[in-house]
Amino acid sequence: MATVPTQVRIDKNIKRDVSLLFDELGLDMSSAINLFLRQCLIHQGLPFKVQKRTYNDRVLAAMQEALEIEKDDSVPGYDNIDELKKALMS
Repeated sequence: MATVPTQVRIDKNIKRDVSLLFDELGLDMSSAINLFLRQCLIHQGLPFKVQKRTYNDRVLAAMQEALEIEKDDSVPGYDNIDELKKALMS
């Protein structure tokens, strides 16, 4: 099978992280990209869903509450699990 060189631009942190993952899977970047492209052909599209991340109202409310707690100086913080356990037990 004849191959052709192809150049792509990838975020350096993503490349680093995915290279480590592929290494654990016994793949190099070129093999992983070829697997992806073959799956695109098999599926006649992307081999996974591409969708916008959505959250229900309960999750959005919890995220907002967490942001408010983070800014509230009256809410105690803990530097380690032992301090947290001690506060929970009192």
